[in-house]
Amino acid sequence: MNNLKEKIINEIKKIYDPEIPVNIYELGLIYKIEISGDQKVKVEMTLTSPNCPVAESLPKMVKDNITKVEGIKEVDLKLVWDPPWDKDKMSEAAKLELNL
Repeated sequence: MNNLKEKIINEIKKIYDPEIPVNIYELGLIYKIEISGDQKVKVEMTLTSPNCPVAESLPKMVKDNITKVEGIKEVDLKLVWDPPWDKDKMSEAAKLELNL
């Protein structure tokens, strides 16, 4: 199961916020990844702001990329706004990349 989660994270890391040159995983936009025994994935993610210009396309990209992972049968993606995203959710690598 752990290996599957790593593969999912690697697929998510291929997706970048169009306004910030850091992948959305390192930005801290992915709040939860749960994999059930029947290869169904539940993902909770947020956006940098509710008015984000990619609010429609970014979640679809995440779902599509996770679906590409061998063995995944279904992806349930939920867009959440609580807790709101802020710079503290970014990884150290993302903060270094953005000189924060």
